[in-house]
Amino acid sequence: MGLFNFFNKEKKETLDNGLAKTKESVFSKISRAVAGKSKVDDEVLDNLEEVLVTSDVGVETTLRIIERIEQRVQHDKYMNTTELNSILKEEIAALLSENNTENGMDFSAQLPEKPYVIMVVGVNGVGKTTTIGKLAAQFAKAGKKVFLGAADTFRAAAVEQLVVWGERADVQVVKQKMGADPASVAYDTVSSAVANNADVVIIDTAGRLHNKINLMNELTKIKNVMQKVVPNAPNEVLLVLDGSTGQNAFEQAKQFTKATDVTALAITKLDGSAKGGVVIGISDQFKIPVKYIGLGEGIEDLQVFDRKAFVESLFG
Repeated sequence: MGLFNFFNKEKKETLDNGLAKTKESVFSKISRAVAGKSKVDDEVLDNLEEVLVTSDVGVETTLRIIERIEQRVQHDKYMNTTELNSILKEEIAALLSENNTENGMDFSAQLPEKPYVIMVVGVNGVGKTTTIGKLAAQFAKAGKKVFLGAADTFRAAAVEQLVVWGERADVQVVKQKMGADPASVAYDTVSSAVANNADVVIIDTAGRLHNKINLMNELTKIKNVMQKVVPNAPNEVLLVLDGSTGQNAFEQAKQFTKATDVTALAITKLDGSAKGGVVIGISDQFKIPVKYIGLGEGIEDLQVFDRKAFVESLFG
């Protein structure tokens, strides 16, 4: 077996293990939904609707999926219940594709700009700082020079945690004293990154869903000062969501997309619950590509999102 295939196999095992609770839950629900039925009829579709809603796919997205399956049933006239899983796979993969959720950019890929600036947003407790640390470690492992900016200056633990991750990943962390202006930290970080010919800059921001106007103003200010150094910064605004919170993650996405222009999603803690369906619903509702998923505590457990592999793992 080649080295490339070995790493692909390891990645697939991590994905399968991380989604195991969701898969087990979905499969058991689908089994009950089709029990005693040989044909996909209205009752099976009603049961399937309940399966998807209770798997945190979300009501609107569920209705869209059911409508697509109904169209196929009408077209084919007869559809065996044993086909349901493969039909679900096809329709959900198509839905993710339509929502611009193509595969995320691999860590070793050539970056579109240098330095490539990522501003990370999200509430406290979703795994934001940990995700930043894992991103830094994987970019560094892929040979990229990385700078981290500790712009969450309102929480000592966030700065300390980022410094620890910086040491683990052997990357530079730019910080100031507690309570410092977050925009000032961001400015210092991108300035240092440019001076040191860095490839990637990742800026942590305050994990508070306080008054949306204040949040909007703060994030806008951070963007504006970075653009004095790097005109297109940030190249990416990454919203980190805790997948294990299910519908609460939808609400957080709603609030943050109102406060700033979110361009990508990282959905964490998918291994800890049976709520993996939230990836499908959030992608569909907000039309924002899922770029990374978190499947465990290890650095390698943060994976670049592959929609086909995800759907295959969930419904395969």
